[in-house]
This record gives sequence, C-alpha cells and structure tokens, in this order.
Amino acid sequence: MAAVIPAPESGRRRRLRAWIGEHPVGYLFVLPYAVFLAAIYAYPFAFSVYMSFYDWFFAAPGAEVERPFVGLANYVAALADPLVQVAIRNVAIFLAINVPITVALSLALAAALNGAVPLRAFFRGAYFVPYVTASVAVVGVWYWLFSGYGLVARLLGHLAPNPPFLVNPRWAIVMIALYVTWKQLGFYVLLYLAALQNIPRELYEAARVDGAGRLRSFLAVTVPGVRPATVLVVILAVIIGANFFTEPYLLTGGGGPDNQSISPVLLIYRYGIEQNHPGYAAAIGVLLVIGVLTVSAIYRFVLERE
Repeated sequence: MAAVIPAPESGRRRRLRAWIGEHPVGYLFVLPYAVFLAAIYAYPFAFSVYMSFYDWFFAAPGAEVERPFVGLANYVAALADPLVQVAIRNVAIFLAINVPITVALSLALAAALNGAVPLRAFFRGAYFVPYVTASVAVVGVWYWLFSGYGLVARLLGHLAPNPPFLVNPRWAIVMIALYVTWKQLGFYVLLYLAALQNIPRELYEAARVDGAGRLRSFLAVTVPGVRPATVLVVILAVIIGANFFTEPYLLTGGGGPDNQSISPVLLIYRYGIEQNHPGYAAAIGVLLVIGVLTVSAIYRFVLERE
C-alpha cells in the first residue's frame, strides 16, 4: 500500500501555528492572570492617561458636567509646579540612598546567611519580620527612636540634629529612605538567598584551589553568579522606592516639614483626592511612570551589559 503523504501546510496556517505555539491550551491557564492585569493595572492606567488630557474633576453621580480637553496643559503645569520639582528631587535622593544600600546590604547578609552560621533560621526570619509587619505599627518604633526625645537623640546628645531627624528639612527624606531600606531588606535577602542556591559549589572549590580567599571568591564567583538577581533587585527597588507614599504620610506628617519630604504619589493623593483635580494628578502619575520606566531601563541596560 502506498504511503499517504500529508498535504503541506499553507503559509497562513504556519504563521498561525508559530504565533500560538504548539500547545494553545496554555493560554487558558494564562487568561485569568491576563484578565486580572487588564482590570487592575492596564485599564486604570489607560484611563489615567485619558484623564490627564482633560480638565477632569469628580462630580455627583448623574450630574451633567463639562470636562474640557486641555491637551498637554496638565503636563506643562506639572513640570513647572515647584512642589512637583521638590518631589522629583526627593525621589532622586531617595533612590541614591536606598538602591545602593539595598543591593550591598541584602547581598552581604544573604551571603552570610547562606553559610553555616549559628541560629541561621532565626536570623532569616528576623530579617523578614519588618517586611511583613504593618507600616503603621513599625512607624511607632521609629518615632520612639528618632523623635526629639527618642533613644537615638538621647544617645547622640549634642551631636543630634536640631530640629530632630523627622522634622528636620535636611534629614527627613534621608530617614524615610533608611526606613524603607530597613523595612524592605528581608524581601531582597530572600531573593539573593534563592539566587545563591543556584551557584555551583564547584566554582568556589576551583577558586579556593587557585588561592582565592573569601573576599576574592565573593567578588569573582558570588557577585557574577547573582547578577540576574541583582538586576531584579535594582528594578524592584527603583519601582517600589519611586512610589513611596505611606512613609512620608506617617513619618513626617504628610510630607513635612514644609513639604521637604513630599513624594509624587503623595502629591497625586493631595491634588487628586483632597483638592479634586484628578486630571492634573493623573498627569503627575504618567510622568512618574515614564521616569520610573526610564531609570529602570537604564539600570537594566548597564547591569546586563557589565
């Protein structure tokens, strides 16, 4: 009996198969998360971009209101707003403090906890406790430490700044950056711990045979081995750090003193919710997203290129 030769696929069918893959049923498993992303993130962001081009404001349900199209006026006003400029400066200061300390300290702690140290399980849990603790509860501890009559001020004595840390125009944003670094550190330590598990032990043995000490092995084996985790940690630190809101709201009384610790997200809340200018607030939010994506892309390009 002659063999039956299947008919060749058409170009359209080949392109369709290449687009959907060999197992299209997998899209059914991805669909719930895609719907979640579209409903929770994509649609609100798209609507925010839409609002940013209008003189938008909240009105009573059913009320007939006119929201005129203003084009780029909200963006021009936001870039010229002194408070927005202060908020952008604060984000730059925050990231300059938070990102390097987060990367260096979390990697160092993860490398230490990855070895055979006493009470390793206890320290792993201890570093993670601040991350899972509510900010409202932890803020009380920082008030007790850094207020005018707090423990740190008493220990420093005459060396303590006047006004105290949390109400000092120079120190307020620095204390917020240190607070966020301390609170988020446990999460990044876990990321690095997971990355360290994937580094082959043979590389450390080879480095030891070549005469490398602990520091040299750390720089030549550990740091390159966790580079993908470092890229992830940096990007997450930039995204989370640029969107800080709870910290100035609770620690410095809503961006004080005199708005010197104000953040873009806090400004969005102030303009959009308190003052009923959501169109203007949306423009600030879009500018923040563009800035965060740009900084994250630069960090990723530099780290991956190295």
